[in-house]
Amino acid sequence: VQLQASGGGLAQSGGSLRLSCVASGIGPINEMREMEWYRQVPGNQRELVATISSDGRTKYVDSVKGRFTISRDNAKNTAYLQMSSLKPEDTAVYYCNAAVIIYGVGTLHFWGQGTLVTVSS
Repeated sequence: VQLQASGGGLAQSGGSLRLSCVASGIGPINEMREMEWYRQVPGNQRELVATISSDGRTKYVDSVKGRFTISRDNAKNTAYLQMSSLKPEDTAVYYCNAAVIIYGVGTLHFWGQGTLVTVSS
């Protein structure tokens, strides 16, 4: 399983960006469950930003509630993070993570490569 994150870049404070995370190599008998977005600032721990279950239930860290929206397209094995009203403190490398049930093995977690989001004041 591989995750490919994209969509990062430079935005002004108050602006918007949309991140995408495409999963590939899952196979027909395995199942992708939760998809998540994390972010990390150098020197800090990786922070869970948003989670979406396979049936669309969502959770957010308090600091992004009302500004970020996580969604997914199961047919495309893709998760999105729509980020609006961006703040300089949202600047970080954003990573996607997927929980995949591998037949005969169990649940494994996979990471994307990270995409940099920079918000200027």
